[in-house]
Amino acid sequence: MKRALLVATLLVALLFKKAEAQQVTFKTEFIGNSGYWFLPNRDKPKERIGDGTGSSIIYQGAFNMPLSSKMNENNRPTVWGVGLSGAYASLNNKNFEDEMVSKIMNLQVGIFHLRPLNDRWSMRASVGVGVFTPSANLSKIRFKNVLGSAGVVFIRHLKPNLAIGGGLAVNSSLGYPMLFPAVYLNWKREGNFDLKAELIDGLDISATYGFNKQVKLALAFEMNGQMALLEKDGKDKIFSHQYIVTGFRPEVKLGKTGLSMSAMVGLNLYRPASYSDRTLKGMFAGNNDYYFAVSPYASVGLKMGF
Repeated sequence: MKRALLVATLLVALLFKKAEAQQVTFKTEFIGNSGYWFLPNRDKPKERIGDGTGSSIIYQGAFNMPLSSKMNENNRPTVWGVGLSGAYASLNNKNFEDEMVSKIMNLQVGIFHLRPLNDRWSMRASVGVGVFTPSANLSKIRFKNVLGSAGVVFIRHLKPNLAIGGGLAVNSSLGYPMLFPAVYLNWKREGNFDLKAELIDGLDISATYGFNKQVKLALAFEMNGQMALLEKDGKDKIFSHQYIVTGFRPEVKLGKTGLSMSAMVGLNLYRPASYSDRTLKGMFAGNNDYYFAVSPYASVGLKMGF
């Protein structure tokens, strides 16, 4: 999988947060140590890059608050709201000849709007701004670390449990406004076994068994990531860090408080992490497919709904 596809997916995922209810989430993720590799184009074999190894710990939090919300006769909402999110990734990299980013901080704020257009179609839009830095020091934030974004997706409600959509997202990650395709998918099959596939805020595919109303266990597949906008060797660069993970994810609802706790234990399948020029050519260049190999993965999270 090309790193450019993952970068585009990350940029688009920043736009479309779940908007229907007020919610606070926190999550800590641990990605175990593994070697660093390069994936050449075409049919050439992958190459190990020296003795470089790396692991990572990621802390994420988000808060979404509808400012106004009403339901229509088809039980579909019209919502205006604000969203805040942040992520901090600590990358423990060792034995690299070239300098590697060791810290990434992402902070974002945006306004979102969801409304039905007719019986079958809805529209989801957002506009926001974010800070993407290779440091947790707020005093080091510069204008080149700031990224504006906006997007709109038109959603087709095929069935009560299936909605797909497409649209466009624009952001200034390359230093000038650029359009990316935006994709929306929300599918659920509920029963003793729940199946779900979402491409809204990252990628989340899961098959869940509910033991009762409080305890669930899922086999999950997720994709997420962070990035930093920076200057290296006198050039504007993007350092991107993404990860694709799979494993078992239990979730426990703590009484009737609206608070739930989840965890996940499994594998990091693919973790690209590398620099690219902050240009269109740089994003799609064939020489930036560097990644960390398969390693253990674990996470723990809290979610509070109001």
